[in-house]
Amino acid sequence: MTIPATRATPASALALAVVTEPLRAAPAAPGAREENLRALLQTAADGGVRAVVSRPDGDEERLLGHAWPFPSPFEVTVRTVASTEGLDRVEARARRSLERMGLPRAEVLLVSAAADLAGSEGRALWDRVQGLKDRGLFRKVGFVAEVDDGPALLARRLSPDVVRLSCNLLDQAAFRSGELEALNGLGVQVQLSSVFAKGALFAGSATPEAWHGRELELSRARRRLAEARIDPMQAALAYGLSLPGDPRLVVSVASAAEMRAILAAVHAPAPNLDWTELDLGRRAPAAETTGARSVSSAA
Repeated sequence: MTIPATRATPASALALAVVTEPLRAAPAAPGAREENLRALLQTAADGGVRAVVSRPDGDEERLLGHAWPFPSPFEVTVRTVASTEGLDRVEARARRSLERMGLPRAEVLLVSAAADLAGSEGRALWDRVQGLKDRGLFRKVGFVAEVDDGPALLARRLSPDVVRLSCNLLDQAAFRSGELEALNGLGVQVQLSSVFAKGALFAGSATPEAWHGRELELSRARRRLAEARIDPMQAALAYGLSLPGDPRLVVSVASAAEMRAILAAVHAPAPNLDWTELDLGRRAPAAETTGARSVSSAA
């Protein structure tokens, strides 16, 4: 695999989304949770990861604030609360996120949903976000979107620095639709979420809601990887690394052990695969005929 010139290592393409709640690990006492998080962050830093993404809900930001390695190498992305909470609340909560994480400033502030920018208060919301950038609290601003939101069109209107889109090996709509190429053409930095298709790539995982009714197709995709002796995590990361524009790949990680596995996978040679053969999003799910959400809008 050829590493793009703008990347020092494949690991520098990763953005770490820390799972602080015991979703994939046994519950731990508060002190143990902080120690586990320190180990996770240090493992990521030692491995060359240089970005962390956070959420304003739960206790994640406070835990991060107590666990940063020193000196911290991480650029941090913060998300806003929903605009339905009011513009004053959106601005105040973004400032509070910095306080909770012990940061004087962060790298990126993302509006949590593109739909918030399309409403009647969309321009006022964007002005608030830009104001925080102008005050030096965030170096870049942008928004989280799905392909159906038309992110490139919105980007032409607002000129964001960053857009986060879901895209993965099983649902390549962001690339297939041309939205990713269009954002690259506008000079927008892209963060890709749902890189592991919310666990759908991994045999034994519960089938995510967006993929209900497509278990047979998922099984075939997993079998194709197994027969080629390709680790699903390696394939998922290699696909992300192959995309144009050097996007940041947002990966959720719950432990130092998971971080080591991801680092090993991202540094592995790229598998010899035809990515389009694994794009299940090319075919509309049968569930759509009964009114279920499409995979591209929910994966």
